Amino acid sequence: MILSDHTINEYLADGRIVVSPLGAGCVQPASIDVRLDKHILVFRNSRRPFIDVRQDISDMTEMEIACEDQPFMLHPGEFVLGSTLEHVEVPDDLVARLEGKSSLGRIGLLIHSTAGYVDPGWKGNLTLELSNVANLPITLYPGMRIGQLSFAKLTTPADVPYGSPQLGSKYQNQNLPTASRIHLG
Repeated sequence: MILSDHTINEYLADGRIVVSPLGAGCVQPASIDVRLDKHILVFRNSRRPFIDVRQDISDMTEMEIACEDQPFMLHPGEFVLGSTLEHVEVPDDLVARLEGKSSLGRIGLLIHSTAGYVDPGWKGNLTLELSNVANLPITLYPGMRIGQLSFAKLTTPADVPYGSPQLGSKYQNQNLPTASRIHLG
């Protein structure tokens, strides 16, 4: 069952769902709009001949800061990591889905490759996998509405929610765009 705006507002009010700061008008009929943070993690492909999934690749990335008067320009075929402006917390009896805004998809902006699923127990800012599949560059402004979160109820609360010590959750409590940590196992 997908949560309606009524239930989302109830859960926000009692702290069961956390989306902070919640933008004005961001609660939609069955989702919450999330906005783009100013930090963009850019890949510097000339630093290595290939990506080895068993090695730390943090030396391949550099953080850039976008601002209102100088947005980040995402070129055709380019892939960068962004982050939601909002800190998100999902209780252990819900799961969230992150999807792009249709208006942005219609100009060729994809906001995730595979990371659209937000586990029960998640806490942190969501990393966005931003790709431009259009033929022209797309401007990315900090604070722009970039995606939407919908929430679905689980049959029971998760026995082992994300962030539990036995899971080894690699991204819990992240607050900036975070590069892959696949090399950690």
